[in-house]
Amino acid sequence: MKNYLLGCDWGTSSFRLRLINSIDSQLIGEVTSQEGVATMFTSWKENGEMNGISREQFFRVQLKRQINLLAKQLAINLDDIPIVVSGMASSSIGMDEVPYATLPFPIDGSLANIKRLGSQADFPHDIILISGIKTQHDVMRGEETQLIGLLSLLDMLHYNSDESILIFPGTHSKHIYIRNQLVTDFQTFMTGEVFNLMSNYSILKDSVEPTGLTVFDESEVDAFKRGVNQSDQSSILNSLFRVRTNQLFNQLTKRQNALYLSGLLIGNELQSLSHQPTWQLILCSGNNLYELYKLAMDELNLSERTMTISVDLLDKATIAGQVKVAQNQLVLLSK
Repeated sequence: MKNYLLGCDWGTSSFRLRLINSIDSQLIGEVTSQEGVATMFTSWKENGEMNGISREQFFRVQLKRQINLLAKQLAINLDDIPIVVSGMASSSIGMDEVPYATLPFPIDGSLANIKRLGSQADFPHDIILISGIKTQHDVMRGEETQLIGLLSLLDMLHYNSDESILIFPGTHSKHIYIRNQLVTDFQTFMTGEVFNLMSNYSILKDSVEPTGLTVFDESEVDAFKRGVNQSDQSSILNSLFRVRTNQLFNQLTKRQNALYLSGLLIGNELQSLSHQPTWQLILCSGNNLYELYKLAMDELNLSERTMTISVDLLDKATIAGQVKVAQNQLVLLSK
């Protein structure tokens, strides 16, 4: 199994382990679970720490259990195959905290901060933990690995732009600025989290009815567009209260109002992109927010300079990023 790699994407709330052919980055098999880093850290605090089990060792036990599941699924002995772990596993609540890399950050991943954890008798795998990136005011973990892989895949597709902004929709959306093959800046927008707070825990909770659907009728699409267009007309704090008056005055149904709220927040996030009119925009899909972001970008006249990344390509990007970082480490070790 010399040319194989185990790639682990360990997020806050989810876990994915893949067997990868490191020659061509092809996926051979995978297992997933909802035992994310946050769940594991809580479990360690409650069951491991008090029994003298280190955090690293506690995480290794979970990782070994998933490796065994994958080995059984594929009927392959996975011993001695190195593991590259990206996401929140390198955070303060993960397997072992690794300091953030800083900007400017080369998009080939050559300056990624990593920590190597050696194999053990009961864990025959070397581990490469990939850290995130920080600015003076912002941080990210996980997106940097997708970024490394995605831009290497786009390079194969002969994509070329001196200035690009990658948009990763999510609970905490990321806008990542790339100039001359370097990450020069990035910004986090708490769009998804604010939507959740407003629609479930604020005075607005009785004015909206979120559905989680990705298919909307014409009236709901119109309500979303209305929110997008309202997002730059006044302070967002003032605009948010209109969600309540929309319902009080029977101007929108609760479902339409949820789309209006989403339009306000997503529109507010994307408004800043209008200030960089020459930059290529790359919208990365991968979750149910993608269609709303695409609709908002249409409404804000950003679509003509926007490249959209499919779910399949984004999924391959994490694999390609993990392989790229592993290859960089092998080059360093050979010097």
